[in-house]
Formats: sequence, C-alpha cells, structure tokens
Amino acid sequence: MIRGFRGATALTADDADEMNEAVAELVTEMLESNHISNEDVISMFLTNTPDLRCAFPAAAVRRAGLTDIPLLCASEIDVAGAMPRVVRILLHAHSETPRSQVKHIYLRGTDALRADLPHG
Repeated sequence: MIRGFRGATALTADDADEMNEAVAELVTEMLESNHISNEDVISMFLTNTPDLRCAFPAAAVRRAGLTDIPLLCASEIDVAGAMPRVVRILLHAHSETPRSQVKHIYLRGTDALRADLPHG
C-alpha cells in the first residue's frame, strides 16, 4: 500500500543552519516513528511559509541522506494570522501500516496546527 505521512516543524529565525537542522530532525522522526526505510519512500512534497527564504527545505532533506527520491518544494499560501516560519512535509511511502495507525509528526510547537490528528 501507499500511505501519506504528514509532518511540520517551525524555525525561530529565517536561518539556513536552523532550516537544515529542523528539517533533518523532522524527516528522521517521520521515518523512524512510522518504521519507514529509505527504500520505502516514494516522494516528498515540502512547503514553507513565505517568511522563510534562507534555503530550500529539499536541500536539507538531501543533506540528511535522502538523495535518490523525488522532492518538490513550494511556498504555502500567505494566510493572515498563520503560524510563522513553518516547514511542512507530505511524505509518500510504501507501508503496511493501517491509515488509523499512521503517526504524523509535528515538532517545535507545530502540533497546534493539527490538533485533530494523532501525533507520533
């Protein structure tokens, strides 16, 4: 089966080093919490809020070791009052995990974005 896994993290500043650290932390936690190997990953769609211009989140994924999967970055729509400096990930992977047991990972205060989802 193919499943979608969601995750998000927030940065304290528009800083490339922090982007690399936060995105690597998020991807690692998404994979480990859902028992996904690199070979299981099909693709990732990454977005960031418009206030993050320091680096591409996909470059951080590559630095974290996922070098042979399709990645795509986009900018989130600029909604008034939205949480600032957020990177979101939608990861597609082969997984036998039932949809009800998928662990969506929200780090660094972003769990407030989706209180309706089970978090890992």
